[in-house]
Amino acid sequence: MNPGRLGLAPIVQENPLWISWHDSNWIPVLNPGNVMDYFSEKSNPFYDRTCNNEIVRMQRQSLELLNNMTGVEYILLHVQDPILYVIRKQHRHSPTEATPMADYYIIAGTVYQAPDLASVFNSRILSTVHHLQTAFDEASSYSRYHPSKGYSWDFSSNKAIAEKTKTQTKKEAPVKEEPSSIFQRQRVDMLLGDLLRKFPLPLPQVANSTAGGTGTDINANNNHGGAGSENDHSASDHTIIKQEPSDGSGGRGGNSDAPVEKKMKM
Repeated sequence: MNPGRLGLAPIVQENPLWISWHDSNWIPVLNPGNVMDYFSEKSNPFYDRTCNNEIVRMQRQSLELLNNMTGVEYILLHVQDPILYVIRKQHRHSPTEATPMADYYIIAGTVYQAPDLASVFNSRILSTVHHLQTAFDEASSYSRYHPSKGYSWDFSSNKAIAEKTKTQTKKEAPVKEEPSSIFQRQRVDMLLGDLLRKFPLPLPQVANSTAGGTGTDINANNNHGGAGSENDHSASDHTIIKQEPSDGSGGRGGNSDAPVEKKMKM
């Protein structure tokens, strides 16, 4: 049934990247042991009630049984106690194979969904285009045209606005900076390095075989070149250089058996 024909407005699902969730009662006691129970609260919009975690929870079984089940499940991927917890939603096909579906991170008790790569690119491109359009609009506002002089630039209004802004900034009281948290002082590279150590990249085997073959060819060429150089040295040792006897008389004053050619005078 088409809801548009009945005059009903279609239900627009809210983007999960724009929302967050937290429970103030859990935040003071949140730890790696109960973070999965905190994430599986009924009021959490990111939690799927049809997942295997809910089945195991209703049967009061251990979460270790999730490896022997198939379907959607949630696992605790990374812990940086007491401020950061990363939870992954994945579809398990076998005890050794699972496909990631989404990642959620809990910072100071607030749950967010991590954006996918397409959303990150889309946001960066829109931000870049917006700033470029703003720059072009501002640059075009300073252009002037006169029938006799043509186009020119007039930045006098920009100087007046800049001086006015500086005056307002001096009058405003300085904003007190709040102290940073432990997570803000530590770089995200530590988290990425930890994930890289847990899940190292596989080494390509084709490159190793190709490199081995190349090394064998190089060694063969070196051996052939070495043998050739030894043969050249041995041949040069047996070569006898013959020198023709030089006459003691040379130049114009010496005697020579060759006839002297006479030039005919014309």
